[in-house]
Amino acid sequence: MRGNHTLLGLVLGLVAVILFAGSPPATRVAVLALDPFFMTAARGTIAGLLAGAVLIALRRTIPWRDIPLLMLIALCLVIVFPGALAFGMTSLSSAHGGVVLGLLPIATAVAAVFFAHERPSLFFWAMSVLGAALVVVFSLRNGGIVPTPADFVLFVGVAICGTGYALAGTLSRRMPGWEVISWAVVLALPVMVPLTFLLWPKDVAAVPLPSWLGLAYAAAISQYLGFWLWNSALAAGGVARIGQLQLLQPFGTLAIAAFILGERVDFRTILFATAVVIVVATGIRARVASRRQPAPPLVGAAEGS
Repeated sequence: MRGNHTLLGLVLGLVAVILFAGSPPATRVAVLALDPFFMTAARGTIAGLLAGAVLIALRRTIPWRDIPLLMLIALCLVIVFPGALAFGMTSLSSAHGGVVLGLLPIATAVAAVFFAHERPSLFFWAMSVLGAALVVVFSLRNGGIVPTPADFVLFVGVAICGTGYALAGTLSRRMPGWEVISWAVVLALPVMVPLTFLLWPKDVAAVPLPSWLGLAYAAAISQYLGFWLWNSALAAGGVARIGQLQLLQPFGTLAIAAFILGERVDFRTILFATAVVIVVATGIRARVASRRQPAPPLVGAAEGS
């Protein structure tokens, strides 16, 4: 049974990573014409409205006992991390930003120890550190030994996001993953809706269609649909282990950036991405002990709701 849960988690996690891979390019396209703070607020607002409609349609009851945890998840995954990503993408290429986000797995693994009560093996940590080191070396390869301010913002965003993943993955053990992200984005609406109107572009007609499409993707796919799958994957396969799949995300981001934005992908970039794939394939087999309950179905009643 545990093996089936792990396999399900790997499949769902891989699909989610493919969807997340489009987030840096979509955000990059959006902030070419939209203010990054408006981008963050509008992204949360759209996702929250979609989630609210789903929760109403499925007649979900408010999970009162989990509201504090859901609010913390919203702070991490709906407000702080998207804001850091939007700000970083104003000056970084989507390919570069996508690879920096490859640090997410080790941040998630560290958070899993504190919040999900998981105990990765020494070999797991070795592979995680190796993968993170490859990402850091890549992010510094064109800028000497000092990261840019945008890199620092993304690094902070990665730490916050990893914490949010661990919290969401833990809660998804007793509440369907789709419902976790749905309540999180709905709880963020009182903040996001006023900011969206306050930061609304003065000349909407001047914003090109690709920027609006980038915002739509970031909101509906990255902020909402991707988390439906990702939270369920974390609950089924374990936060630390499934989190390692995001080391593969730069590969997808690089391909999307090259195809959509025409960004150049050189041989060194491909070499780094390939090395990261090898690390993931090796590290994901490492033992991760945990005290966790079986994952709930993708759609079902939350306990205690």
